[in-house]
Amino acid sequence: MTGRERAALLLITAVELVVALDTTVVNIALPAIGHDLRLGEAQLGWVANAYLLAFGGFMLLGGRLVDRLGPRRTFRAGLAAFTVASALAGLAPSAGLLIAARAVQGVAAAVVIPAQISLLAVTFTEPDVHRRAFGVWSAMGAAGSAAGTAVGGLLTQAFGWPAIFLVNLPIGAAAVLLAGRLVPSDGPAERGGRRLDLAGALVGTTALLVLGYAVGAFTEPAMRLPAVALSAGAIGLLGAFVAIEARAAEPLLPLRLFRVGAVSGSAVLNVVVGAAHVPAFTLLSLYLQHARGYTPVQAGLAFLPVALTAVVVGRVLVPAAHKRLGGYGMLAAGLALQALAFAWFGRLPAAGGYLADVLPGLLLLATGIPATAVGGTVPAVDAVGKSDTGVVAGVVNTTQRVGAGLGVAALLTVAATVTGRAGGPADAAYVAGLRASFLVCTALALVGCVLTVFLLWRRRRRGAAAEDCGEPRARREGVHA
Repeated sequence: MTGRERAALLLITAVELVVALDTTVVNIALPAIGHDLRLGEAQLGWVANAYLLAFGGFMLLGGRLVDRLGPRRTFRAGLAAFTVASALAGLAPSAGLLIAARAVQGVAAAVVIPAQISLLAVTFTEPDVHRRAFGVWSAMGAAGSAAGTAVGGLLTQAFGWPAIFLVNLPIGAAAVLLAGRLVPSDGPAERGGRRLDLAGALVGTTALLVLGYAVGAFTEPAMRLPAVALSAGAIGLLGAFVAIEARAAEPLLPLRLFRVGAVSGSAVLNVVVGAAHVPAFTLLSLYLQHARGYTPVQAGLAFLPVALTAVVVGRVLVPAAHKRLGGYGMLAAGLALQALAFAWFGRLPAAGGYLADVLPGLLLLATGIPATAVGGTVPAVDAVGKSDTGVVAGVVNTTQRVGAGLGVAALLTVAATVTGRAGGPADAAYVAGLRASFLVCTALALVGCVLTVFLLWRRRRRGAAAEDCGEPRARREGVHA
């Protein structure tokens, strides 16, 4: 890897760290935001959810824009929008402006993520360098998500809540400027000039936004009936989206991509990945704060070993394991490690200690997350031509976020149900509910592992899959699926 390639990799993955950080950094600052801006609980929820809904809802559109306009152009434009929105959020004098800025942050992130994955795929094509680049990317994403709560707590305590947004400004501005020098320019193939599928974009994005809102509403008992109606509406919109894409001359999401086993398989398995590991962080945070009495800052700091371990694993172990096992082998291994972590948490005692009862599971989880990130993304992106890497990156990220939303709603409901039926002391009943949900996480991870091994990995080893331990098939054979 040349010096310029190293600098480009550092730039791209630093942006991944910042975008991942913003998914969780706001959580601990919500009380301070509510106090300063006089927000109620419902409005505070939207400070977090506006980002998450826009992030997930616009990912497909963002991915297709990457393919139409070029990854460097969309990377810089999305990052500039993200930086401006961060400034507006940090300086927001009212709830309305803050929520709107968070939504713009989410839309910008939905462009940046497919762009950076496409940049990694088309920039680092030599096999060993390719594996290393995606290993570092997976490490930074896991580290950002895990460290967000701790970073948010420290910044809020030291400088006030606007700091959690304003800290993005120097990083974002520097990245926009440096990207013009370090990231390869978009060639003629990326400039495109074709029409965007506006009908598909409108219907597909609306469907994902409604589905995301509906899934979140299931966690509130009073909203479950409206959530069912909204879910039905979202499913109807998704059906309309498929019909539009089947007839469109230049579809937002070409349905032919799902005939590529690596794409369809990764999409399905990313639902399982999201449903298993994202709720686990929520459940563990509840355990630390409600059962063990941690403050929000202490709970955030408790997750720092995940960030530190993920960085080491992603940079050192993932590239070597990827070379030996291939993408699907990585996915299976990562899910197996996560299953072990969830099973460990499934035995948490009501009065457990951090070092003996929590940290071992966190280290297993931190080792598994980078492996699943690489295994759930790289085979799909590598199996298609350069003109489709953006939309495929959008597909795998969207399905994981849909799975995460479904998993959080379902597992919090499981925990509440088991807690309500459990007898004995209140603390013991509460932890019993959390343990039951962790065991469901274990089952999901095991199902994903088995599906990966028998439906994807074994087929790859017979030579039928799109990705192997050498150069990505699409670039090795010139295939544009």
